[in-house]
Parts: sequence; C-alpha cells; structure tokens
Amino acid sequence: MQQTGGSILSSQQASSDIIFACMHCSASFVVDAAAAGLTLDCQKCSKPTIVPNPALEAAAGNSIKISELQHQLKENESQRTEITGYINQLSIQLHRWQLRLQTLKERQQKLQTELDAIRVPGAK
Repeated sequence: MQQTGGSILSSQQASSDIIFACMHCSASFVVDAAAAGLTLDCQKCSKPTIVPNPALEAAAGNSIKISELQHQLKENESQRTEITGYINQLSIQLHRWQLRLQTLKERQQKLQTELDAIRVPGAK
C-alpha cells in the first residue's frame, strides 16, 4: 500500500477491466470497467461500438431467467388444473357407473326373488 496526500491507495482498489469485441469488425478491446456503457470508436474500423456493462448484462440475464421460470410455473399450474379437471370428470363418471351397477344388482336380487317365489310352489 502507498500513502499519498493523506489517502491510502491499494493495488486491490484497481477496478476490473472489461474485455470485449467490436460489434462490427470483432476487434478485441480491453478497457477499464468505468467505461462500461459508453460508446467508443473502434480503432480498427472507426465505427462506434458500445462497451458492454457486465452488471447490466447479468441483471438482464437474471431478469430473462426469472421471466422464463415464471412462464414455466404458469404453464405447469395450467396443466395441473387441466389434469385435475379430467380427474374430477372421471370421478363423476365412475360414481355414475357405480350407482348404475348398484341399481343392476338390486334389480337382479328383486328378479331372483320373484323367480324363486314362482319356482317354490311349482317344485312340490
């Protein structure tokens, strides 16, 4: 560490460099992080190129990921709702078939009782 004029400077305080390529000619550049977001003229092709801002790009990437995950959650919930509806419909249909089966069993018992009543006197 060096001390100059009452302030302490550290080699760790140096900001990171941004390495990027010109969007027109792909020439490589290394600039100080303080230049993030600025537009510079390319030394090779002389066209303006924007210095990327890693913090904004990361935030944008997170924002896109959050949006995609929220979309997947909505789609998942929609599919769950649809399947629950199918299960409810099939449960209702199953209940109707069970009632129909019960009615047929009761009818069978009634008819069997009538048949037995008719057969008993004639058997002797």
